[in-house]
Amino acid sequence: MLRTRLISAIVMIPLVVYGVLYLSTDVFMLVLAVILLAGVWEWGRLAGLQTVTARLAYMVIMAGLFWTALRLGLEVIAMPLLLLACAWWLCALIWLTRPKLCAANNAACVTAKLLAGVLVCVPAWAALTLVHGAAEDGPRLVLILLVMVWLADSGAYFAGRYLGKHKLAPVVSPGKTWEGVYGGLLASVAFAGAIAWLLLDAGFPWTVKFMLAALVAMMFSVVGDLLVSLLKRQGGIKDSGNIIPGHGGIFDRIDSLVAAAPLFLAAYRWLEL
Repeated sequence: MLRTRLISAIVMIPLVVYGVLYLSTDVFMLVLAVILLAGVWEWGRLAGLQTVTARLAYMVIMAGLFWTALRLGLEVIAMPLLLLACAWWLCALIWLTRPKLCAANNAACVTAKLLAGVLVCVPAWAALTLVHGAAEDGPRLVLILLVMVWLADSGAYFAGRYLGKHKLAPVVSPGKTWEGVYGGLLASVAFAGAIAWLLLDAGFPWTVKFMLAALVAMMFSVVGDLLVSLLKRQGGIKDSGNIIPGHGGIFDRIDSLVAAAPLFLAAYRWLEL
C-alpha cells in the first residue's frame, strides 16, 4: 500500500505543479471542473444516492451550476459566493458538533447532503479559478495554497502521532487530535510567512496579513477534512472512491482544499493584500 501511495504521489505531484503553473487560467478552470465533477460522483455516493442514473444527474446539475456561474461572471458573483461559502463552512462546523443531526438515509438528509455538495464544490471551483487568474502571481498563489494544505495535513499527522493526547472529534474521526491541528497550522502558517517574505518579496506588514489569510484558510481546511470523514463514517465507507491508487478517491485528497480555497480568497481580499 505504501509503495502504491508513493508511486501515485510521484506521478501526481509533477502533473499538479505543471498544471497550476503553466496552464492558462481558462484551461486550468476546465481541468479543475473535470476533477471536481469526478469528485461530485463520489459525493453523490457519500450523500446516499444509490443509482448510477441519480449520480449522473447530480453531476449534470453541478456542471450546469459551474456553467451558470461562468456565464454570470465569476468576478461579478465573487463576493456573494464567498460570503455564501463562509456561511456554509460555519454551518458545517456546527454540523460537526452535532454529527447525528443528519445521520439518517431518508430523503431530507440525502437532499441536505446533496445541497452541501453544491456549497462545497461551486465556491471552491470559483475561488481557485479567481486566485489563479489574479494577475501574474495567481498561479504561484494557487501552488502556495496547495502546499499549505499539504503541510497542514502532514504537520497534523506527525504532530498528532508523536504529541497527540487530546481528541479533536472522537465521534467523527477518532485518530485526529488537537495537538495535530496545532502542528498542522504551525507548519502551514510558517511556510506562508517564509514564502511571502522570500519568494513574493513582501514587506513585513504584507507578510503578516498573508499569514493571517493562511491561518483562516487552514483552520477551515480541518473542517473540510472532518466533514468528509463524517459523511464516510455515516455511509459506512472507508474511502470516497478508488480512482487514485493507494489514495482512494478525489475527495480523499481534496477534502481540505475545497474548504480552504474560498476562505483563503475571502481572507485575502478582506485583508486587502
